[in-house]
Amino acid sequence: MKAALLLVAISGICTSAMAATVLDSPTRVPVEQYAYSTHLDIAKVVWMSTIPRSCEVVPARIDYIDSKGQEHLLEYQVMGNGCVDG
Repeated sequence: MKAALLLVAISGICTSAMAATVLDSPTRVPVEQYAYSTHLDIAKVVWMSTIPRSCEVVPARIDYIDSKGQEHLLEYQVMGNGCVDG
């Protein structure tokens, strides 16, 4: 049982490290910051970050291809999924 939990923990850490490496790789497109005036031309979504379970505004990213075939990585702010109505 302990070995299974350890394996799950290690695989989660490795997956997170690999995802961070991909996002921070210098060969990737530069991260664009979203503003209300940003024109979004999204033809295909490649990847979206998961929204954490927190009750605060957190950064999120979307990797997409525009109608001209160019890849974009856009960072924007979103409310976390951890708020409870009260």
